[in-house]
Amino acid sequence: MIESKTLGARMGKFTVYFLLILAAFISLAPIVNTVALSFSDSAAASAGNVYFWPKGFTFASYEKILNDDAFISAFMVSVKRVILGGGLNMLLCILMAFPLSRNTKQFKYRNFYMWFLMFTMIFSGGIVPTYIIISKLGLINSIWALVLPGAVPVFNVILLMNFFRGIPDSLEEAAVIDGASPLTVLWKIFLPISLPSLATIALFTIVAHWNSFFDGLIYINDQNKIPLQTYLQQLVIQTQQAAQGQLSSDELIALSKLSTITLNAAKILVSMIPILLVYPFLQRYLIHGLVLGSVKE
Repeated sequence: MIESKTLGARMGKFTVYFLLILAAFISLAPIVNTVALSFSDSAAASAGNVYFWPKGFTFASYEKILNDDAFISAFMVSVKRVILGGGLNMLLCILMAFPLSRNTKQFKYRNFYMWFLMFTMIFSGGIVPTYIIISKLGLINSIWALVLPGAVPVFNVILLMNFFRGIPDSLEEAAVIDGASPLTVLWKIFLPISLPSLATIALFTIVAHWNSFFDGLIYINDQNKIPLQTYLQQLVIQTQQAAQGQLSSDELIALSKLSTITLNAAKILVSMIPILLVYPFLQRYLIHGLVLGSVKE
């Protein structure tokens, strides 16, 4: 009887490990395939013969991306955008979420502002009105055109607000009795306790700013000011122009070893690297940034 239970426990553990390994393989398979495509030549990639190992190994896609001063410039623009836009997003989210987490006795017009935020989350003015506003403000061809339109992500505000509302009132009441101001309560109590939520919002913000390319296409005219994703998107457009005979002979030779598939694969990998470098630090807070204090009644 004991041996059958032991055998059943081992089989159960084996099944769990097998399913986890299978899930990990399924999750990693697209990434491995993308790596293989980025290092394969255009013929093998276009023929669909590349799976988990490069065929016709070549660095042509990465040489096209890296051997260009415009790439370094675009990379630095994206870094600047993430730092500036991410910092602004976090600041405004915190400053909006804290008062909105109060009840109507503490903040009389809370419900009005909440309905206003929900309205902006559901309805949008559209691309043309937004472009006109940015143009009238003189922000075209400026880093602020990439940062200010999305300065207040409503979803992140609501996420942080709900987390603030879950913090015990006793913590705030004890701080107020000790003479703490609202800003002190926010800085000393709410923010340290809210590390998991802040890390989640930071991750959302960084990914959103880093992966955005469309606003760079419509708001930026100077090639030295476009973000990285816009630059990489233009590489794909160049490949399409080559197929139509719109490039010079030197450009055609450089692009002869490339295809849209290999360029897209290289584009994905280049875009993933900064996020993969940042994520482990945020994951540490997601795991260990639990509620730092509690109140015993």
